[in-house]
Amino acid sequence: MMKLIGMLDSPFVRRAAITLKLKGISFEHQSLSVFRNFDEFQSINPLVKAPTLIGDEGWQMVDSSMIIDWAESVGSGASLMPSEPAARLRTLQLLGLALTACEKSVQIVYEGKRAESHRDQDWLTRIKDQLTAAYAALEREASGRNSWLVGDTLTQADITVAVAWGFTQLMQPELIQAADHPALAVLSARAEQLPEFAALPPT
Repeated sequence: MMKLIGMLDSPFVRRAAITLKLKGISFEHQSLSVFRNFDEFQSINPLVKAPTLIGDEGWQMVDSSMIIDWAESVGSGASLMPSEPAARLRTLQLLGLALTACEKSVQIVYEGKRAESHRDQDWLTRIKDQLTAAYAALEREASGRNSWLVGDTLTQADITVAVAWGFTQLMQPELIQAADHPALAVLSARAEQLPEFAALPPT
């Protein structure tokens, strides 16, 4: 069976896994850490990059956006990317913000793994400011909406924003507080109730 390698506490692994499930693509999840399971991961994929998707025929693909694009082309059901130009533009804009939030949250986690004497405080301040700016923009985009972020149906924007929010709340709740982002908290809670999200918790 197709395998998705990586831990679901990674927002990149989780957004890929949820998308595969939503697109009706069967896969086995193999939870390997790029840190604790480095040697085992390297024996599967020398890049040691999560997520790694391994096809039935043995091919490999990395990068969550590439995996999601492939899933869109072969999966079943409605597309998670709107085709109408204005809706597609909005989805892509939201994805850019959400992926920035994912990236900056992960960078903060990685910097925190350094010995305190080796941490770059100027760099940390910079990426924290970028993270704060990304979530401020996402909160503005989510405010006042009674449905999903782009129209009335779930899109990749909703998936990635909700996954990003969940990861940041897991890792940096003191930095990005739910009380300051009520629209994002509501959106994320709604997404997390979907069976595809519930089946793939960020643990």
